[in-house]
Amino acid sequence: MTSFRFALGTAVVLGIASGAALAAGDLSKQTPIEITVDLGSPGKHEFAPKQLKFETGKLYKLILRNSSSDPHYFTSHAFSQMVFTRKAQVTQQQNGKTVTLAEFKGAIREIEVYPGQSAEWWLVPIAAGRASDLRCDIKTSDGKTHAELGMTGEIVIE
Repeated sequence: MTSFRFALGTAVVLGIASGAALAAGDLSKQTPIEITVDLGSPGKHEFAPKQLKFETGKLYKLILRNSSSDPHYFTSHAFSQMVFTRKAQVTQQQNGKTVTLAEFKGAIREIEVYPGQSAEWWLVPIAAGRASDLRCDIKTSDGKTHAELGMTGEIVIE
């Protein structure tokens, strides 16, 4: 009987320990790491910062903020292949609080953010590498893209 109790006690302890180990790997329980990217500024076509760094396996909330008077794209096909998208949200400031207006799920390859607005892309990098194709392909009135005017960047996942 003593060995049965010992075996049962051991099984319970191991079961609790393995459950805790599984919970530690539960990405839905992570607090997101916030990274803000400014998409242009008045009179400038640029990403700020121009280089973004991520680490595989961590949850990020990528905040795309457009304070310029032009719409801008955040486009990187290579980056979209190296991440798992949990959701993308359209947000707006109302009475000093961020309010979610819409939410999208599934593969995201490009996000357009209108002037004075912001969006959130919740993602987990799943592959290391370098994406040097970050760009904004919106065209100006003279036919040039914002990328041709300098709105390009690089994303590094370690």
